[in-house]
Parts: sequence; structure tokens; C-alpha cells
Amino acid sequence: MEYGTSITFEHASHVASAAMAKAAAMDAATVVAVVDAGGHLMVLMRRDHTQFGSIRVAEAKAHAAVAFKRPTKVFEDSLAQSPRILAIPEATPIDGGLPLVHDGRIVGGIGAAGATPQQDGEVAGAGADAFSKLAMRTA
Repeated sequence: MEYGTSITFEHASHVASAAMAKAAAMDAATVVAVVDAGGHLMVLMRRDHTQFGSIRVAEAKAHAAVAFKRPTKVFEDSLAQSPRILAIPEATPIDGGLPLVHDGRIVGGIGAAGATPQQDGEVAGAGADAFSKLAMRTA
């Protein structure tokens, strides 16, 4: 998969808002980060009372999803097989990071952190789903 033109701020904000709505519905302490195709932060949102330590984790998950062109859950699953994954810089082996894809190209990424890894994955998934629906309407 190739990299494409980066997600717009408008779309990144939409993605983050959809993910935060999912976190609110789950009553999950969550930080959501959306990055562009180069892995640079575009939007960051943190629910009230969510630990600030999760800010960097959310950013790291979003960055890893873009840098390695795959969900961070892949790294989490690999860790169960071998600890060697821990030697890969910036791999972030925790569920909650997803690439954002439009027309078969990676245009950004989303990372969610602060809750359980499974909840983080669901929150990031809600943001990615919102992006897919938005991208289909604007294509």
C-alpha cells in the first residue's frame, strides 16, 4: 500500500469526533490522536479526567499505524508469539492504532489510548469507520 495525500484537518476533526463519541458512549477514559500521512499530529482530543500519560500513547499508536502501514493490533498479536517485536522502534504493540485509507492509499492514522486495549481498538475503529463513510461521500 502506498501513501497518499494527507487527510485534511476537516476530515481529521470528523474522525476524532466520531471516535470520541464512541468513547463517551462506552464511558471510556480516552485520548484520540489523528495524524497525517507522514505521521504528524493533526488533531488531539482527551476526555475529561483521562490520564495525561495516554496522550503520547495515542500519538504513538497513530504514528505506528501509518509508519508500518498496519493496525497496531498486529504488533500486539505478534508479541504473544515472540518478544522480538519489542526491539522494533516505534512499533507500539497495543491495540488502538489504525491507518486511515482512501482509494487504497494511506492518508493518515488514528490512535486511541487510555482505556483497555480492546476498548481503545473499538474507539479507533469508530473513527476509522467514520472516515471511510466520509471518504465515500466526498469521493
